[in-house]
Amino acid sequence: MQATNHLPQYLNTYPQTTPHHNFSVVIENVSKVYPTPQGGYTVLKDVNLTVKDGEFICVIGHSGCGKSTLLNMVSGFAHPTTGSVLVNGKLVTEPGPDRMVVFQNYALLPWLTVYENVYLAVDAVSPEKREAEKQAIVRDHLALVGLTETAQKKPTQISGGMKQRVSIARALAIRPEVLVLDEPFGALDAITKEELQEELLKIWNDHRCTVLMITHDIDEALFLADRLVMMTNGPAAAIGEIMEIPFPRPRDRDRIMEDPQYYDLRNHALDFLYNRFAHDDDAA
Repeated sequence: MQATNHLPQYLNTYPQTTPHHNFSVVIENVSKVYPTPQGGYTVLKDVNLTVKDGEFICVIGHSGCGKSTLLNMVSGFAHPTTGSVLVNGKLVTEPGPDRMVVFQNYALLPWLTVYENVYLAVDAVSPEKREAEKQAIVRDHLALVGLTETAQKKPTQISGGMKQRVSIARALAIRPEVLVLDEPFGALDAITKEELQEELLKIWNDHRCTVLMITHDIDEALFLADRLVMMTNGPAAAIGEIMEIPFPRPRDRDRIMEDPQYYDLRNHALDFLYNRFAHDDDAA
């Protein structure tokens, strides 16, 4: 099917060929096949993506399109059946502190305090640092996400939005080169979600690590991302289109939503997901 022709300056048709230098993440000819009693089940097929150092990428697509599988391969939790994933020129073969994941379910240890959850990560990655330095890193990152007063509480004593702030502070405290976010705000109410989106952008503007984020929310992607990667449906999912997000940074949500370009981009993404690649609820 043809892409709409009124977005030529914003929409880059996939695939693209780009040299590997100056790129934080390079996903090259990646396919993932799971064995089943009926034969191989292809989740992803021939995926190629290059991500610039410090770029903010959102990945969107229907359930079952392999979004999480793709980012798990960047994180090192899964491995391609064919192809390769490189982070800063190094082949990804296992998880490492250069890549940190923020999960939707927070992944906090309930028996530790907020402070201890962040300290555990800092101590594990940088055991050689002086104790005072590690403690300062923890305090600084809790302050960064507005949780100084909450440091001694347990996860069961704080809200979902606060838990997600803790997981973001923990991730950033180890200074990862790549931050992987798997629908980090999906379980939060609308107001808390918008607040955390704003905080994430401020923190990212300060630190500028590379971000790969899965979302189901087109508005969230248009507010946060430099580019929106839109996946086709599975099985054998691939990247259908990559949309450039043209809004200058720092971004103001109200100003963006008053821009006619915003609605052109939003409508194009909606058309991609719900017309050109409408989800088949009867699919396996």
